[in-house]
Amino acid sequence: MAITRRQKEVLDFISGFVQRNGYSPSFEEIARGLDLRSLATVHKHITNLQNKGMLARAHNRSRSIDVLPPRSKGRSFERLPLAGRIAAGYPVEAMEIPETISLGDIIGNRDVYALQVRGESMREDHIVDGDFVLVERTSTARSGEIVVALVRGAETTLKRFYPEGSLVRLQPANIEMEPIFVPAAQVAIQGRVLGMLRKY
Repeated sequence: MAITRRQKEVLDFISGFVQRNGYSPSFEEIARGLDLRSLATVHKHITNLQNKGMLARAHNRSRSIDVLPPRSKGRSFERLPLAGRIAAGYPVEAMEIPETISLGDIIGNRDVYALQVRGESMREDHIVDGDFVLVERTSTARSGEIVVALVRGAETTLKRFYPEGSLVRLQPANIEMEPIFVPAAQVAIQGRVLGMLRKY
């Protein structure tokens, strides 16, 4: 998609800043770097670049501008044709329906990241080594949800979350593994699982 000369300057500035510093610039740093007097102008350029699919930004975090890779000129994989429903039991009549599905239909406008699973502790929840889980960034979870938990400030694990008084039980979905009991003060929820992707 075509962009203006000024939008390209903004995009190039952000890319260069991230390469040099390892994090994205603030609006103030973009304004100073490009000699723009108004933060509203910076915001307008960022919004236009977002709408053109060249930048992504999380609204609830500072320094969260990400430069997206250029889209391939081939087939777009943003939306896939939803060709119908398939029986996993008895066969049913195949019917094609004119619908599509995208990752956005699953995650909505939530702040979501992906993690690749290592290990077999969640296999009875059909999450196995090599799968990708889609995780909503949050610091709270309901009892029984599958979460990414930071334990004792050092280790992260994917488990079902059960608060039990002053303790938290991090429950694997593998009959061969024992639950992990940790003082509640030593567990920080970093996200909850929304879905899973598997590549065959």
